[in-house]
Amino acid sequence: MTEPIYLDYNATTPIAPQVFDAMAPFLRAHFGNPSSSHPYGRRAADAVQQARNELAALLGAQSEEIVFTGCATEANNLALRGVARALRHKGRHLIVSAVEHPSVQAPAERLRAEGWEVTVLPVDECGRVAPQQLAAALRSDTVLVSVMHANNEVGTLQPIGELSRLAHAAGVLFHTDAAQSIGKVAVDVHELGVDLLTLAGHKCYAPKGVGALYVRRGTPLDPVLVGAGQEHGLRPGTENVPHIVALGAAARLATARLPQATAQLRSLRDALHGQLQAAIPGLQLNGHPDERLPNTLNISFPGVSGRDLLARAPQIAASVGSACHEEGDAVSGVLAAMGVDAARARGAVRLSLGLASTEGEITAAGHALIEAWLARH
Repeated sequence: MTEPIYLDYNATTPIAPQVFDAMAPFLRAHFGNPSSSHPYGRRAADAVQQARNELAALLGAQSEEIVFTGCATEANNLALRGVARALRHKGRHLIVSAVEHPSVQAPAERLRAEGWEVTVLPVDECGRVAPQQLAAALRSDTVLVSVMHANNEVGTLQPIGELSRLAHAAGVLFHTDAAQSIGKVAVDVHELGVDLLTLAGHKCYAPKGVGALYVRRGTPLDPVLVGAGQEHGLRPGTENVPHIVALGAAARLATARLPQATAQLRSLRDALHGQLQAAIPGLQLNGHPDERLPNTLNISFPGVSGRDLLARAPQIAASVGSACHEEGDAVSGVLAAMGVDAARARGAVRLSLGLASTEGEITAAGHALIEAWLARH
């Protein structure tokens, strides 16, 4: 049986061949503990440092500002809970957006249960936070704002630079979850003006089980886990050297591929959108028409549920929303926050492309979706 066309790159990406080749020696010969002083340990420590340098170069950061974690979820928890612990003497108010990933929503709600106040910023019909909404929500006891850079379901890009300037003018730290952005669009921590930034290895052609948090020098942050002193004392535990090496290689690959990758992804995405629009009356785009990830196409098919449509198109591997809460027919929280009505939300499908996507695959996927929609009755 032929494998289906993979259009779920926002859920996870395959490991790039160059990334696998970089990490393989550290799964076999170079097994040392980076904290050991002998040659095995020094070789591992040097590899971790090289990966830190490569990731910092991609983000426009300093290498000492990179903290490796086990995943983006851990990085988001460290950002929110770490700042909250470090600044609890200053205030107990946090601000997040209504379209955050569960790994930001959940720690925010945990802090709420512990007595913190959490303001949830609404978004417009395209999924964007209005700067004036943030300006109105900032208070003297606000310690952190967290707004994701790019939404995992609809791809909408937030005006992070403008939002971070408002936060900083009020003396408030700013965090962004950029897990979906790395390798698709340029991400520079200084242009964005953020104090903390999260990324995930498996969203950018590195393995699952590794992530990172950028922490601007001087940003107050308490560890969530305690133990030894690895990762500046912010993430104790022996480093996952093979996966960290892989993340560094993926960062190096992303640096080399941008901006060509952005243009390639956008061209294929728009070709798929055009093909579907021409054949399906009433097809609706979810997300911002322009300020959106170049690989992401979230569309609502009329008169059918997205889940049923994909079931009728086994030639395609795609999803109806976030892979972190894919089961069930409940309306996506992101689409609900955007004011999308239940019928339109029910017909939503997320098609996310990757660097291995080809024009032939995209055309074939479009035909399969059109045939599945025409056969809905």
